[in-house]
Amino acid sequence: MPPSDDLSALMRAARDGDDEAYRRLLGQLSVWLRGVARRGLVRAGRGIEESEDIVQETLLAMHLKRDSWDPAQPVEPWLAAIARHKLVDFLRRRGFHDHLDIDDQADILPAPEAEEAGASADARQMLAGLPERQRAIVTAISIEGQSARDTGLRLGMTEGAVRVVLHRALKALAVRYRKEAP
Repeated sequence: MPPSDDLSALMRAARDGDDEAYRRLLGQLSVWLRGVARRGLVRAGRGIEESEDIVQETLLAMHLKRDSWDPAQPVEPWLAAIARHKLVDFLRRRGFHDHLDIDDQADILPAPEAEEAGASADARQMLAGLPERQRAIVTAISIEGQSARDTGLRLGMTEGAVRVVLHRALKALAVRYRKEAP
């Protein structure tokens, strides 16, 4: 921030109607905000050519919200928060996506086959803790994709009873999973 004028004093004077103080405040803030916006855009992997839009949005927000600033506090943190929010808003509108090249991580990622085998073993272990009827219903509906009606016919149960047992089994699995999860 430029040290030539105390920004808090300029802001207080501007709020009291001093047009010259407001002009100086805007001039100093524009320079500072360009740097803030450019650094934020670069960190986000974007070009700095869009920084002026962020500066203008920040200055407009500052103007509209100037009465929310507490004159007993320094103005810089308040302005930095506005600038940060405007940068985030700008990136969201422009479809900011963090990109991580998967090829750079291939040596530390588990092979998909190993991950699937581990997940299958975990599922079998979780199902093994269920009573036989619940295990049969969960397996039939959730793993094999059968309908509750077909499962009920096969097990000699009504469709409604199958749904009740399935609900209870899934609830028991969820409780067990929460207990075992790190």
